[in-house]
Amino acid sequence: MKFNINSSLKIALPLLLGVFLVWYSLSEISIEELFKYFKKADYTFIVLGMVLGLLSHLSRAYRWRFQLEPMGYNIKLGNSIMAVFATYLINYTVPRAGEVARASILTNYENVPFEKGIGTIVAERIADMVIMLSIMAITLLLEFDFIYSFLIEKFNPIKLFTSALIGLVTLVLIVWVINRSKSNFALKIKGFLSGLIEGVLSIFKMKKKWAFIGHTLFIWLMYLLMFYVTSFTLPETSNISVSALLIAFIAASFSIAATNGGIGSYPEAIVLAFSLFTIPEDPSRAFGWIMWSSQTLAIVVFGGFSLIYLPIFNRIKG
Repeated sequence: MKFNINSSLKIALPLLLGVFLVWYSLSEISIEELFKYFKKADYTFIVLGMVLGLLSHLSRAYRWRFQLEPMGYNIKLGNSIMAVFATYLINYTVPRAGEVARASILTNYENVPFEKGIGTIVAERIADMVIMLSIMAITLLLEFDFIYSFLIEKFNPIKLFTSALIGLVTLVLIVWVINRSKSNFALKIKGFLSGLIEGVLSIFKMKKKWAFIGHTLFIWLMYLLMFYVTSFTLPETSNISVSALLIAFIAASFSIAATNGGIGSYPEAIVLAFSLFTIPEDPSRAFGWIMWSSQTLAIVVFGGFSLIYLPIFNRIKG
């Protein structure tokens, strides 16, 4: 029963949060006003942003093959592409179910053991996490004075320093205790951390590691350009600074993990980020909805096609 409750909560809570945030967002800007922004939007930039997003997904599918080749699996590019699009679509229904489905697709159509497929996806996510942390570090350097001033204004410097020091000391103590402990819990954590490190290092042991790294950089460059290009769709967001866009991009990226596919949370994350730069809420919220809607439309179309065509494709190729 406990397992069922936990599983139900993992599915229900992000969905309920997404519904609440959609309601909240549409209560802050009327649907009529939102439609006005959609009507005056420059769809050339929206379509260009969608194309850049699709290029990132195609690159992700191609990159995946580099991870599988050393294990002796030369999967069809078509299966890899459709598995990736199916992943994104399924994640709109149940969080992280897409990754399981992605590995299952390879098991069904390419005879890749499920655990090996999942292992490559985890390693892939680690590589993406490294790039995201790098983007955050670059943003911090670009806007250090602004972020520092904001933190000083919102928080007491002494309390902030004390909290950071306490947090650092606590982290060191936790690591020390876990490292010395022989309990099952500590061993699981050490095994997990060891696996993460091994996953990162495995990228550099890969036969086509530079191609993998190149595709990883290309994927995130497309994500950034997708976000940047789409900002030109509205006059109110066309002159926003690069720093503001980077902070909004980071906030929006994390919002995708908060709800199913970022529903509701994506536009509100952008509003929150843009508010730091005193950008009006209505165009910020409209930009968030345009950005989310255009990318979601692409995923629904290509993900839906992938789920339908996968068995047909493999019957023909088989």
